[in-house]
Amino acid sequence: MAAGPNAAVILYVLAPQKMIGWPSAPRPNEREFILAAARDLPEFGRLTGRGDTANVEIVIKAKPDLMFDLGSVSPTYVSLAERVQQQTGIPYLLINGRLDQTAGSIRLLGQALGVSERAEAIARYVEDTEKLIDEGLKDIPATARKRVYLARQPNGLETGLQGSINTEIIERAGGINVAERAAARGGIANVSIEQVIAWAPDTIITWDANFFSKVYDDPAWATVPAVTTRRVFQAPRLPFGWIDAPPSINRVIGLRWIAGLLYPEKFPEDIHVVARDFIKLFYQADVTDAQLERILAGAQPGGRGR
Repeated sequence: MAAGPNAAVILYVLAPQKMIGWPSAPRPNEREFILAAARDLPEFGRLTGRGDTANVEIVIKAKPDLMFDLGSVSPTYVSLAERVQQQTGIPYLLINGRLDQTAGSIRLLGQALGVSERAEAIARYVEDTEKLIDEGLKDIPATARKRVYLARQPNGLETGLQGSINTEIIERAGGINVAERAAARGGIANVSIEQVIAWAPDTIITWDANFFSKVYDDPAWATVPAVTTRRVFQAPRLPFGWIDAPPSINRVIGLRWIAGLLYPEKFPEDIHVVARDFIKLFYQADVTDAQLERILAGAQPGGRGR
């Protein structure tokens, strides 16, 4: 039983046959990319994080052999895991979800689930991606790095701060996250359009379709360099987000996508080919050309809305 969305993604990727349900069931537009055996499993709610809806009675009734979560391993989440384990008598595994821990976390969970061979294949893909990114970025000095703003919510004025789990993928792909942490706490912050203008990002990434559809026609955003040069991109979200939503191993494809957006001369690979191979390996789904175009709509220079 996955305690939250992050855990559900990695569980589906490694061992869909061992899933007993979802914290949040796949939505209609996601179902076509999910194996039939898993897409109709029940929704239990989530045990952790914002909007937690599952309770101990639900867990006990579901009778999982193991519960686990992927994400923060802070004392707060350790305490929660210990409390749920004590209340239910069911083992609870808490796994580090930071991006730089991905390969190790995959192998650890693969061992716990008895699918080490599958986990090794996924972990090696992650490590190969990390090596590819490192090789491509090694000769790009800090002064030449692209300045990126992550626009969340329909107004685009919620963002992830430097170093947060929500934006670490941007930083790992070689972008400079313009949302400086300063004295702010937490990973997400609300900012003003004046602040975005002052940051002057040359690239904006969003996963909000409403913001993406309106940003070029909004006079408030007109002077932001990324808007002026038409470098606003919508992150793919099917069946799981490429940059967040949730911040799990689904972000691995996002690394390659963002690196290619920011430094196409260093990462010239065709994102169509990369995405097709990733979806086949991770989600065990074959996608048609039409499905792929739908997934990538808004994610490429010269795409929809430009």
